[in-house]
Amino acid sequence: MAGRLSVDTTFLIDLQRERSSGVEGPAHALLAEDPEVELFLPSVALGEFAEGFEAADHPVLRLVRDLHVLLPIDEETALAYGRLTRHLRSRGELLGVNDLWIAASTLRHELRLVTADAAGFRSVPGLELAAYRG
Repeated sequence: MAGRLSVDTTFLIDLQRERSSGVEGPAHALLAEDPEVELFLPSVALGEFAEGFEAADHPVLRLVRDLHVLLPIDEETALAYGRLTRHLRSRGELLGVNDLWIAASTLRHELRLVTADAAGFRSVPGLELAAYRG
């Protein structure tokens, strides 16, 4: 059975670096564990990744857009963001705004989040993480 993963910007950047260098590192190793994995991309992570490219039609950016199912910010995601932000703020554990949106999108769609920043996301209740770097 294929897994379902939401990808953080850190994973996209690491995967691109590995592809550019020709070295299959930890990001490729994670994907090799389940060749049938279905990858989802929070729209905020797409925006963060797109910042590194001058044009929306850049081949690398186009490939990322084609290989992932986009998770839009819909009403349920916005409400999940509100609940999550309120909860973390009350505990003094607030994340950066983009990370909050990525976490809310991932939670709303009941996915695991692939990130190199597992420590940053550990404070998010109910968020299952798939760390790929040692």
